[in-house]
Amino acid sequence: MATGMKAMPFSFVAHFLGIVGAIMVLIWCISFRGGLAWEAPNKNLIFNIHPVLMLIGLVIIGGEAIMSYKCLPLKKPEKKLIHLVLHAIALILGIIGIYTAFKFHNESNIANLYSLHSWLGIGVIVLYGIQWIYGFLIFFYPGGTTTIRSQSLPWHVLFGLFVYILAVGTATLGYLEKLTFLQNSGVAKYGSEAFLVNFTAIVTILFGVFVFLTILSQPPQEDEYSYSAII
Repeated sequence: MATGMKAMPFSFVAHFLGIVGAIMVLIWCISFRGGLAWEAPNKNLIFNIHPVLMLIGLVIIGGEAIMSYKCLPLKKPEKKLIHLVLHAIALILGIIGIYTAFKFHNESNIANLYSLHSWLGIGVIVLYGIQWIYGFLIFFYPGGTTTIRSQSLPWHVLFGLFVYILAVGTATLGYLEKLTFLQNSGVAKYGSEAFLVNFTAIVTILFGVFVFLTILSQPPQEDEYSYSAII
């Protein structure tokens, strides 16, 4: 990236794509799949909570958390707190989202953890939790020494980016898996629902791309080694 390149155009597109993705997944689950419910005779309504929370939580809010520390025009302590809280919200929503998938399977007498998507999903949520706990203890409270923080930073950043890429990829795989099941159950392969799901997956990928473009377009900060400037 050119040194003088600004992050604003990339972050604007990322925010826009995040809003579009959230709207699309809600339209899919509410208008096409019947709605959302924690308890319902139609167990599919329970499952519908899963894609909504995983996309809005881990992918969109998680992406906003990544961009927040790099892009917000605030003082360091304020950015740290926002960064931490957004990741916590993403993690909580992700945990609830995964729980609803298990709840749906158990109440529908369907086996758990039989697909690549489910294996990756468990891996993502565990790694995301480890990343958040480590970041909290080392970079927030009680906080590690300057040496520990500076030595941990490159690995913390690399690990965080890896987990986020894995989250976006797992979400995309989930769209494919669910749409395949629906098409096998009679949903038209070239119908409006199929196109909506596929375009939601594309928006998800593009959101992740613009999150990365946003952080890569930002020059290093003065406090780069006192806290993770990316994730």
